[in-house]
Amino acid sequence: MRTFRRRVWVAVLATGCGTAVGGFAGYLLGRALMLGQGEARLEKYATRIISSEERSKSESRQVLAAMSASAYAPCSDADVAYFSRLVFNAQYLKAAGRMRDGRIECSTAFHVVARDIQYKPNFVQRDGTSLYMNLAPFRVSGQPVIAVQSGGYFIVYSPYTLTSLLDKSAQVTFTDMDIPQRGGARPAFLTQSGQFRDASLIYGTHCSVDGVLCASAHIPITQALANNRVELDGLAVAGGLAGTLLGFVCAVVYRRQHGFESQLLRAIRKDALQVAYQPIVDLANEQIIEAEALVRWTNEDNVPVSPDDFIKVAEQRGFVGEITRLVVRRVLKEFGSALRERPGFRVNVNIAAADLADPGFLPMIESALAEAGVEANSLGIEITESYTARQQVAKETILRLRERGHYVHIDDFGTGYSSLAYLHDLSVDAIKIDKAFTRAIGTDAVTVSILPQILTMADTLGLRVIVEGIETQQQADYFAKAEQPVYAQGWLFGAAVPAESFRQMLDGKVSVREFSPLSVGATATASTAPAA
Repeated sequence: MRTFRRRVWVAVLATGCGTAVGGFAGYLLGRALMLGQGEARLEKYATRIISSEERSKSESRQVLAAMSASAYAPCSDADVAYFSRLVFNAQYLKAAGRMRDGRIECSTAFHVVARDIQYKPNFVQRDGTSLYMNLAPFRVSGQPVIAVQSGGYFIVYSPYTLTSLLDKSAQVTFTDMDIPQRGGARPAFLTQSGQFRDASLIYGTHCSVDGVLCASAHIPITQALANNRVELDGLAVAGGLAGTLLGFVCAVVYRRQHGFESQLLRAIRKDALQVAYQPIVDLANEQIIEAEALVRWTNEDNVPVSPDDFIKVAEQRGFVGEITRLVVRRVLKEFGSALRERPGFRVNVNIAAADLADPGFLPMIESALAEAGVEANSLGIEITESYTARQQVAKETILRLRERGHYVHIDDFGTGYSSLAYLHDLSVDAIKIDKAFTRAIGTDAVTVSILPQILTMADTLGLRVIVEGIETQQQADYFAKAEQPVYAQGWLFGAAVPAESFRQMLDGKVSVREFSPLSVGATATASTAPAA
């Protein structure tokens, strides 16, 4: 339950964080895109203005050159008519005329002028050209008027040309490099073509080909975002959805990484599975003659997992052979010296159907035994009865194991495939009677009547008999009365314990029943050990 709750919290947290982070990331991405698009539009707008300005400058230079070539008497009707034709054919001009010392002598807008009024230019460029801003006689309805004087001639730009280009949503700053800057250097975003941004504004600047005039359009960042609010919100929502999906995927990955199979694989690869040893005793004297190696696993949540559960998963996923290899290595490491010193003592390991069919199984066993210096008869092999019936290769593998000196036991005998011919074909050394028969002793169960037949069949075939699940003295006494030797395994004679505790029993330092969960003086290790 604790593991389930943790996974639920992980899923909720991952999805929630993914949504929040994704939404924020979507907003930041949208903000960057919207501001970038705004800067690009401003630069395009400034480019359009400068392009128009360059065309108007070119046109004004041509008109001024044509005016200076007039063959008519200055300010005569023919002279003014000539200027009028030039202005009429121009795209960007409103008026033209003659000017000397800041006084208008005549123009196409009005023939008679107040020559006593002297106008001062706002700027004088390096080439001597004078620039007048808002030349008063030509102002209409407050429209800005720009005039340029070269020599004794001047032209007036049409104010509608500029206003038709201006976008009310953006402000435009013009920078003329020919005009000296007052109060320090000009900011870079006013003198270089490109897109710029500061804490509160975005800029789009474009300069003329000769680099003399630059137009910089700018708007507040808040305005740029407000202009694209729908797109910005859409990207934030899309980012949130993507983050939700990513969070869900992360939760799934976490679940898989911390799922049953993944945890088991990590435990195997880290050699984190444990091996416990349960004694097999001779009922005649309760002396230990063998031990069964039983694999144990406590998962990453510190919860013990039943061998039936994780072995089944390993078999289904095809890596049960890795568990077999781990158990063999651990047995030879923990009991190598005991097996070398006690030729009559044996440790049995369980193998799966996949091991029987694995061509690398027998070489693995041989190599491990050779490295540990242990004889083959010290390592017994237990094969579940159902495995042998399902695998045609079982017979051959069992023969090869016995040829190498291993004792082979049929585990869980009586669960469905028991027959005289069957046992004869397999040529095994012993059978382990399933604990279902043991539990029936002292009851009226039908299975009790089958036990004498099993014992007689084993005696006929010369097979040793090991009885699993002995938990009461009544059960032990029942098999002790048998005509042939019977060996017992079960909690009455000790649960599965770690190697160190088992060696104490083997050395006679403690009796087997001291590690029995059923005895009053059982140790903590035995009392908490799972059943074999």
